[in-house]
Amino acid sequence: MLKHLLTLLLLPAVLSAAAACAETARGVPTPGEQVLCSTRAPIGQPFRTPEEADRPGDDVTVESEEIVDLSYWLYLPTDESARTAKGFPVLLLLHGAGGGGDLEALKGFAFPGSLGPEASKTWPFITVTPACPAESRWSAEQLLPILDRVLADTPADPDRVYVMGVSMGGYGTWMMLVKAHDRIAAGIPFCGGCDPAEASRLADMPVWAFHGEKDTVVLPRRSVDIVRAIKERGGEKVRLTLYPDCDHDCWTRTYRDPALYRWLLDQSLADRRTAEP
Repeated sequence: MLKHLLTLLLLPAVLSAAAACAETARGVPTPGEQVLCSTRAPIGQPFRTPEEADRPGDDVTVESEEIVDLSYWLYLPTDESARTAKGFPVLLLLHGAGGGGDLEALKGFAFPGSLGPEASKTWPFITVTPACPAESRWSAEQLLPILDRVLADTPADPDRVYVMGVSMGGYGTWMMLVKAHDRIAAGIPFCGGCDPAEASRLADMPVWAFHGEKDTVVLPRRSVDIVRAIKERGGEKVRLTLYPDCDHDCWTRTYRDPALYRWLLDQSLADRRTAEP
């Protein structure tokens, strides 16, 4: 698993959009299997180096509207106990920089396969693992068409859509929580960041952020600053876990913890709407 994650974070993209389209499968997968799908959407935002990403200010800005075919792995659960009258919960999983170039490696990164065969039997989420095009980073304008397609094509619960991502995907997670505030029930950003100026938008959003205190790729203050800003604006649903002995990879020790997913499943847009004054 760690090998896959390092590949996703460090290797440059090696597949062209045309090659990705040639391998694309369409339709709804059989429960328990991953299927490669695609949809038309904007390419995303221009890529930023770790140094550029560490400076807040344009974390949610879109600068490119070029339309391309975007590939994503789609998984349907086999355990019907997670299904309510509205459908299954949905987990949008965002990889780090360079991770979209190798679609087979991305398949290995995608849950639940990476959790092992036993965990796969009870994995409750419709899991969507998009491939971010080379030289791009995540944007809501890029991801929402994928989410719309999944909600239309699968037995998905629109009130239980969650987003989780690592590194560049951590930034993407924060971005989705801001720009798709009314579509996302909760988020888990690993070693990401967000402009504290966006905190007022997140005051009622359930967020569980993780960061390593020894991270030199994305400085931990990026998580600390946005979480502090949210709490200063009355946010009571945000939490931050800092690992004192951890560098950039703060997800490997975390993603197998069942408590993470129990927490996600406790969040829903329906509850947030009920709590609104």
